Amino acid sequence: MLQQTVVAAVIPYFLKFIQHWPTVHDLAAASNEDVMEAWAGLGYYARARNLHKCAKVISTKYRGKFPDNDDDLKMLPGIGDYTSAAITAIAFDEPATVVDGNVERVVARWFGIEEPLPAGKKTIRFRAEQLSKDRTDRPGDFAQAMMDLGATICIPKAPRCGGCPIRAGCTAYSAGNANELPRRTVKALKPQKFGFIYWISNESGQILFERRPAKGLLGGMIGLPTSEWVEWQRGKLPCHLDFVQKLTAGETRNDERIFHSFTHFDLELEARRFYLKRNDRRLEKNMYWVDAEQIPGLGLPSVFKKFVNIMIDGV
Repeated sequence: MLQQTVVAAVIPYFLKFIQHWPTVHDLAAASNEDVMEAWAGLGYYARARNLHKCAKVISTKYRGKFPDNDDDLKMLPGIGDYTSAAITAIAFDEPATVVDGNVERVVARWFGIEEPLPAGKKTIRFRAEQLSKDRTDRPGDFAQAMMDLGATICIPKAPRCGGCPIRAGCTAYSAGNANELPRRTVKALKPQKFGFIYWISNESGQILFERRPAKGLLGGMIGLPTSEWVEWQRGKLPCHLDFVQKLTAGETRNDERIFHSFTHFDLELEARRFYLKRNDRRLEKNMYWVDAEQIPGLGLPSVFKKFVNIMIDGV
């Protein structure tokens, strides 16, 4: 959960997760739908899918016990260099070099590494390995200390050097350029994507929702039907869903739009309202009706939650 997400946002999700599934066996036995709904709002949903797959492997192949070495850990779904090293060092107190964004920042400033990221990651990792090799007596404590130092004192903007316990040996502090490191290559602008989002009601006042395909962005999550999301081009609009194209006679155009930023692109969705009879046979198999009062409890991803909040206020 802490990959790409800050501690304050993770805490309530973590507490809810371990209340539902207190052991790895419990999580392995859970349905994918329940796991994805419990994760809704945290983003980066591949993490939830991999966590669930990993639990199943641990529960069956390893009988509920995690491997205690880096190589076997990296064979598990969703576990790469950072996570395997963190488990090895923190859970088993075995030597391993843990490098997350916080550690990168500490190491870049400590050694005064000027090479910009992402190219500089290799140099930073090499230097981090040098540091961790000298702390093999308490690898778990050292890993957590480095991460906490970066999270609380050696922060990205305006580092708190005055309270840093290791500033005397810091190259960037001595040079007076800690605020500038690590340097980063200027990122290209994000692609801008556009699509339609549908608010489809029936004679009972229910709203149409869908379970998204297991693979892909927001895979396995519940959401409102949408068109394809295409890169924005003037005068070019995405096609409506096949069954929606046949409903255009009952279409009501809305002024509502929502904007959402994903990691790799920004998205604009324009609303369309439709009316459809509850027993209409044109619905896709992954679509179903939801009573309006049940919508807040669905566990929707943020992009759909934004739109639902707008629409419910106007229903």
